[in-house]
Amino acid sequence: MNTDIETRLATKEDLQSILQIYNQGIEDRVATLEEDQKGLDYMEDWFSQHNERFAVVVAVQNNEVVGWASLNRYSNRCAYNGVTDLSIYIKREYRGRGIGSILLSNIERIAMKNNFNKIVLFTLPFNKLGQGLYRDTTHD
Repeated sequence: MNTDIETRLATKEDLQSILQIYNQGIEDRVATLEEDQKGLDYMEDWFSQHNERFAVVVAVQNNEVVGWASLNRYSNRCAYNGVTDLSIYIKREYRGRGIGSILLSNIERIAMKNNFNKIVLFTLPFNKLGQGLYRDTTHD
């Protein structure tokens, strides 16, 4: 595992990096069904919908954001208050280095602390790195 990676809660100052990484995921067509690149206004609106409970975490190496994870609202229905959706995106040149596992472990701890009892996600079947990450049971 990559030991020189630090994780922390994201700030507005991270949005440009988060946006760049998200747009790489859109461009590469392995992590999302989105087709159109997003702009900073989109990302600012997205970030404003997150809070302490629906956290956004960044992975940082040498003062550079190299990945991020977020807990997202699964549904507005009160029956789903204990359910959250998960997103993890890694900067293209850093994929496959264990950063996803670090982010997953961190965001799982935050989810438990915030009283989520279920995390759901969608991963495309041809996203081999994502499939491997979510099947890995050693990240606890």
